[in-house]
Amino acid sequence: MATKKYSKIVLLTLSAALLFSACNMKKKATGISDLIYVVADSSEYYQLEPTLIQVFGKIIYTPQPENLFNLKRISVNNLEKYKDRKNILFIAPLNSGSHTSEYLNSILGEKVKKMVADSNRFVVIKPDLWAREQMVMYLFSPTIEQLKKNILSDADNLLYQFQHISDERLFNKLYYPQYEKKDIEAKLLKEYGWVIYVQPDFWLAKDAPEDNFVWLRRAPGSDMERWIFVHWIDDASPSFLDADSIAAERNRITAKFYRTSDDSSCVEIADQYLNSSEVNFEGRYAIMTQGLLRMKDKSMGGPFVNYTFYDEATKRVYMLDGSIYAPKYYKKKLIQQVDVMLHSFKTKKELSKNRIDELMDELKDE
Repeated sequence: MATKKYSKIVLLTLSAALLFSACNMKKKATGISDLIYVVADSSEYYQLEPTLIQVFGKIIYTPQPENLFNLKRISVNNLEKYKDRKNILFIAPLNSGSHTSEYLNSILGEKVKKMVADSNRFVVIKPDLWAREQMVMYLFSPTIEQLKKNILSDADNLLYQFQHISDERLFNKLYYPQYEKKDIEAKLLKEYGWVIYVQPDFWLAKDAPEDNFVWLRRAPGSDMERWIFVHWIDDASPSFLDADSIAAERNRITAKFYRTSDDSSCVEIADQYLNSSEVNFEGRYAIMTQGLLRMKDKSMGGPFVNYTFYDEATKRVYMLDGSIYAPKYYKKKLIQQVDVMLHSFKTKKELSKNRIDELMDELKDE
């Protein structure tokens, strides 16, 4: 569930020997999306492991505790067997003399090492190095202690790199242009001036223009429901972007629209595990809120993710919200799916003329 941050990481060009080690026609990366293979010597890895787990093994509650990423150490001597994996992280002190350190020194080259030293960088990333949709990251510093310090100081950006490519992989898997519900997308664009990708198994559960509210829903009444809503406030001010205001507005909206069939209870934000942070949402300053929802009567619950931002062009505050009800399942991947869908949101101003014409043609064909 990546939230775009203003990364301090620099994408550097590696040595020619490394760049040309892969052919032009690369296969798609394989393996588990939330598993990072850590290339490190065993003695150095065990010193760095707690720091790496703190950053990449961050726990989210859905409400079950689930790690964002799991780590598996491999030896640089066995690298050939893992070059097609989705996530690979090399880590070593540059001056330690370990096998991994010697490998890093051999591929970085003096020019890159000087650039890193001059700019006080300690990270090199190389997407799609040996396979498509792959993230390869190199972390290095003169000493173990400096490496730990650097990792913790740039933790959010390091985590973002792996989250972002994980979201890209997932969107590519979820996006079926031949099956997307363009009729719903066209309606939203024409009537409200924005669009969001509507998967083939989602339907328009509620369209309430009087409340500036649209609810997209998947599999109602099943044991794996997914809900997305878009709510907006006209003639708004950026001052609304406050964690308490956002929580209050979300509770007001869900109290009205997320109700039991007998109207006896409604959804609200649970007290535990609630977290708000400032993020860059597709080029906009936004407040991301993550936590758990629950019915007031405690009959059900699940995770949610919410992005709220101010759009200068329309003078609107937009609230994009995705949530899951799947009591029998682990929900990390499910909440990531709705998170990825939220990131497909665009206002009319952000769409190309071809895309607008394509959607408007849907309305003509009705």
